[in-house]
Amino acid sequence: MQVLHVQLEVRPDPAEVGRARRWARSRLACSGIGVDEPLAETLILLISELVTNAVVHTGCPAVLRMRLPDAPDAADEAAATGSTGGSGAAQAGPGTVRVEVADASARPPTPRRADGDATNGRGLELVEGLADRWGWQAEGVGKSIWCEVDRCEPGVEAAAFDGATYEDYEGVAYEAV
Repeated sequence: MQVLHVQLEVRPDPAEVGRARRWARSRLACSGIGVDEPLAETLILLISELVTNAVVHTGCPAVLRMRLPDAPDAADEAAATGSTGGSGAAQAGPGTVRVEVADASARPPTPRRADGDATNGRGLELVEGLADRWGWQAEGVGKSIWCEVDRCEPGVEAAAFDGATYEDYEGVAYEAV
């Protein structure tokens, strides 16, 4: 299976978060991940959080990168456009989607615990809860924050927790505790 690498430059403007979500939705659809799939919604939320953090906390331009499982016709598009690059992860499987947001700030991400009525401060907590893996690394003069979500193959039994499968929860793909 081939992998498609795509990226979008993001200006330090809060309006860019919406543009990044629209761009990501179209790339997910091109890779065979339907916009109505729970995986797509999870990825869009993760992208929204990571891009928002970059825009709000650094004030610097950023780059959103996605590594997507290749759809049957995406290999032809990648060959035609020269889409390559990005960084891999040793634990990622063939159905894994990786999202990275790189910025020019060397300040490491700092997870916070938001108070009950706070309107912000939950972004990295959401990333930790929704992604299968996440982390950050130094990149040039700045850093890259990444997360990965594993895509279950159709027909494969969903992962179990507390003796039940995800199917037992009628469409709920995760549980926040």
